[in-house]
Amino acid sequence: MSISFDHTIIPAKNSSASAAFFRELFALPEAPSWGPFVNVQLTDGTLIQFAEPPVEDIQVQHYAFRVSEDLFDEAYARLSDNDVEHWADPRMTEPGTVNTGHGGRGVYFRDPTGHFFEMLTHSYLTPQGEPVP
Repeated sequence: MSISFDHTIIPAKNSSASAAFFRELFALPEAPSWGPFVNVQLTDGTLIQFAEPPVEDIQVQHYAFRVSEDLFDEAYARLSDNDVEHWADPRMTEPGTVNTGHGGRGVYFRDPTGHFFEMLTHSYLTPQGEPVP
């Protein structure tokens, strides 16, 4: 038996702008979209669906994406080149830099709606489920 993550909906103020930001940052092709969703498909097949909910205030969420070392370098260069504010830590006390905790690299930044995205190269847990120091 197996389980995998299939899709999630990320509420957006402008779903097209949020999807484009995500696609361009991670160099992903356009995916078919339908109804109220502007879709982005990750390389493992997971679908990220951006949609504009019928509410005034959107609850800001945290989304973390593990990427390869090469993609981290490319995406981080795009963040920097486009002057996207970013931090090494979730408390936003180390601006403009990358963390090297947990055996990899990581960075936090906001998308056009204000969601707090994290890009990291190594999971926080080992394959055996132990925390990485």
